[in-house]
Amino acid sequence: MGARCSKFSFCWFHSHLKPSVLESSDQENGEKGERKLWPSFGEFNLEQLKVATNGFSSENIVSEHGEKAPNVVYKGKLDNGQWIAIKRFNKFAWPDSRQFLEEAKQVGSLRSERLANLVGYCYEGEERLLVAEFMPHETLAKHLFHWEAQPMKWAMRLRVAFYLAQALEYCTSKGRGLYHDLNAYRILFDQDANPRLSCFGLMKNSRDGKSYSTNLAFTPPEYLRTGRVTPESVVYSFGTLLLDLLSGKHIPPSHALDLIRGKNFLMLMDSALEGHFSKDDGTELVRLASRCLQYEARERPNAKSLVASLLSLQKETEVPSYVLMGLQQETASSAKQLSLTPFGEACLRLDLTAIHEILEKTGYKDDEGIANELSFQLWTSQMQETLNLKKHGDTAFRAKDFVTAIDCYTQFIDGGTMVSPTVYARRCLSYLMNDMAQEALGDAMQAQVVSPEWPTSLYLQAACLFSLGMENDAQETLKDGTNMEARKNKN
Repeated sequence: MGARCSKFSFCWFHSHLKPSVLESSDQENGEKGERKLWPSFGEFNLEQLKVATNGFSSENIVSEHGEKAPNVVYKGKLDNGQWIAIKRFNKFAWPDSRQFLEEAKQVGSLRSERLANLVGYCYEGEERLLVAEFMPHETLAKHLFHWEAQPMKWAMRLRVAFYLAQALEYCTSKGRGLYHDLNAYRILFDQDANPRLSCFGLMKNSRDGKSYSTNLAFTPPEYLRTGRVTPESVVYSFGTLLLDLLSGKHIPPSHALDLIRGKNFLMLMDSALEGHFSKDDGTELVRLASRCLQYEARERPNAKSLVASLLSLQKETEVPSYVLMGLQQETASSAKQLSLTPFGEACLRLDLTAIHEILEKTGYKDDEGIANELSFQLWTSQMQETLNLKKHGDTAFRAKDFVTAIDCYTQFIDGGTMVSPTVYARRCLSYLMNDMAQEALGDAMQAQVVSPEWPTSLYLQAACLFSLGMENDAQETLKDGTNMEARKNKN
């Protein structure tokens, strides 16, 4: 995998690690989704993006907007295999490159698992491009209006509404409460089929400030009066999305409100949902939609209120989104295609006993810092004390006294006189043995920082990710470890 960057923000972490490992699982946490560690927002050059999109080939177009001034979105693949989405503005948009850069950097500073995050930009000559995470499972419009295999389940529709509300609350908390033309095409599904809000709508669309489509039936009343978008306008658009989720159709708000006022809300409901939702839940969601669609902006709820209202409606919260969506996760099949080493097999099975045996037998032979420790002729008392801590930790590790091992290894690491990837690896497994997967993952990553070409650190990262339920990331990391070991054995 090549040399790693420093600390926790090294290249693998940029490409693979999900933020949920490092976040609270409390869904009411207003900061949920903010990534503590994530690829830094940066500049791409035009040639990189041309190569990634095969010369901006029409085959890589995933969406287009407008006729006179189309802003086209492409999918692309970087040299490291990472997929990206690239929005290419027309040449009349963003004539001031400084304004474009300032706006892009502000949006690029946001990091949430509820967003399809902006990861970079490009401006060369008249070219203005934005680069974001690629979402492989398409848009809400596709799954809601144009489904093929099965209609979207009630529990998934509620999850979409809740995650979207969380995305808006997060953006509002970061001073980006304005979202331009919020609609079902702006909601995307990631590799786990979790819904995310496209970050592109957080950018000002262009110098003319036009932010909404020409379909006036779905435009917030105040925008028609003033031509300005406000946070309350975004809530109005959120209300139209609730109608989409309820009905499975794109129903004009005025028509829906007439039905609601006439207490005929059941006529709104998607016929495919019949018998799959309770009347109370349906009534509550309709009530929330009507509040969002109030003519007077001040009478609409704010994003925080939306999150609170939708939290209590969530169903089947333990079921992964890809299951609710009827999608296949590409996980086990990719592992079967690999010729795994015994260590890789143990990590795939999450067989901690086998991992322990391998780490114990391997010892410190791949750990140059400790393997050469006896070559020094002179030791200070502090160094000797530090080595004793390691030896006590090793004794506890062999005896499967993992609590003591954690304590001794922690004192060794905190001493700071020597750095040992093997100690990080052994403490990692000790954490796993004590159901502390997040701490274990941190140690596995630190082992890789210390020794970038050591396959053991990647194998252990995979085991941690499997333990955390992050199948896709675990599989990718297992593959990287296997390939690294194969390269190492050839040399």
